[in-house]
Amino acid sequence: MLSTNLKYLRKKENLTQVQLAEKLQIKRSLIGAYEEGRAEPKLVTLMKMAQVFNLSVDELINPELPNLSKSTSSAHNSNVRVLSITVDGQDRENIELVPYKASAGYLNGYADPEFMEELPKFRLPMIQGPGTYRAFEIKGDSMLPIPSGTVIVGRYVERWQDIKDGTPCIVVSMQEGIVFKRIYQKAQDNALRLHSDNPVYQPYEVPLADVVELWEAKAYISTSFPMAEISLDRLTSLVLDLQQEVQKLKTVN
Repeated sequence: MLSTNLKYLRKKENLTQVQLAEKLQIKRSLIGAYEEGRAEPKLVTLMKMAQVFNLSVDELINPELPNLSKSTSSAHNSNVRVLSITVDGQDRENIELVPYKASAGYLNGYADPEFMEELPKFRLPMIQGPGTYRAFEIKGDSMLPIPSGTVIVGRYVERWQDIKDGTPCIVVSMQEGIVFKRIYQKAQDNALRLHSDNPVYQPYEVPLADVVELWEAKAYISTSFPMAEISLDRLTSLVLDLQQEVQKLKTVN
């Protein structure tokens, strides 16, 4: 469906074949070949096309793209998007790591291929499913017992409506930056309601128009192991044992 979608998107953006070829830095004849189905673009060119039209690669080749575009054109930013990815030598998508110190730069560079190339990259053998994955280092205690400094691995969400209430997600917004929260839909208010697992922090809302990326949490990596929970009865027992030991020491002395 790329040929149909490419022609549809080019006309929708009022671009000539020459203008689109210039944006993609390829020959005009190739645009004609792609639109007529006589040739298929390389992955690098396909990624550039997705960036030009502000879509993911999956959206670019979606056979329902024209219908989806019409139905969501007035949906108040109902779809968030990822604009840039990197691949390894075998054309497999990397998992890019966004360290906490790079969070501010990510907001300015998430659409910049050069910025993405500079980020650390890795692969996890247990994550083999379809989709685009990215990792973010979180700070703070709002999502305890997951400690500060944990790396959250998230899968890119194309439609926020597909996320169930209470799902932990990395939310990237211009207002709040990069945060790790459980999200709840507020469709009637065109907003997402963000909840922390730590009850000390109050929930708050982020307008959908402010959300630029949404990543569903799928795994986490941490060098800190969670502390075992101690019940009140167990804590009381430990205190009594300690008091008895102190009393024995006093008796001996």
